Amino acid sequence: MDNNTNNNCENTAIPLEKRILLTIPEAAKYTGIGVNRLRRLANKRNSKLIVWVGARKMFKRKQLDEYLENASSI
Repeated sequence: MDNNTNNNCENTAIPLEKRILLTIPEAAKYTGIGVNRLRRLANKRNSKLIVWVGARKMFKRKQLDEYLENASSI
């Protein structure tokens, strides 16, 4: 099998600003907010910023953007 025919996720990766869901490290890279601070936001009870994908918490990018636009401090 030719190596050029393998699907490479890195070549077809969707940019962070177009993704619907972001992992905590991706959200940190996208927002510039530290991973620990984002984990605290994710751990808030009844957070509307988070969706569970299996056992992984992921941020809803649009809700995260809206939250940050309206926040005076984090």
